[in-house]
This record gives sequence, C-alpha cells and structure tokens, in this order.
Amino acid sequence: MVRVQVQLTDNQIESLRRLASATGRSVADLVRQGVDQYLSVSGQPDREKRKKSALRVMGKFSSGAADISTRHDHYLAEAFRQ
Repeated sequence: MVRVQVQLTDNQIESLRRLASATGRSVADLVRQGVDQYLSVSGQPDREKRKKSALRVMGKFSSGAADISTRHDHYLAEAFRQ
C-alpha cells in the first residue's frame, strides 16, 4: 500500500469516525472502500478489464495489408500524418 495525505472537511472526518466506530472498521479502510466504489462507477475500467477487452478483439479485424508486422512504424507514422 501507498501512504497518502488527504484533507477532509470537519464534517467528513467526523462522519467517517462515527461510521468507523459503529462498524468496527478503520477510517482508512472506509476511505479505501469509498475510493474503490467511486472508481468502479466512474466508467474507468481497471487495467485487467482493459487488457481482457483488448485481447478479445485481437485478430478480429483485417487491414488488407500483408506487411503490418514488418512495417508497423511506417503505418503508424502515416496514420498520425492524416
């Protein structure tokens, strides 16, 4: 884990402390859970989901060019010029 410093309002920390006391969890644990929940609904898939998604489409499309593996730099530079 990585230690970070976060500034919260008085109301936020007070509410977190009450919730932590009531649930027997730490404030840090509640903050991590809140961050996880926010990230899961923010539309930003995690690295593993992006990787699986990319692997699912591999090989499903054809460029029509037979030399992509050897001239990929040329085709990439050409695409950026457009």
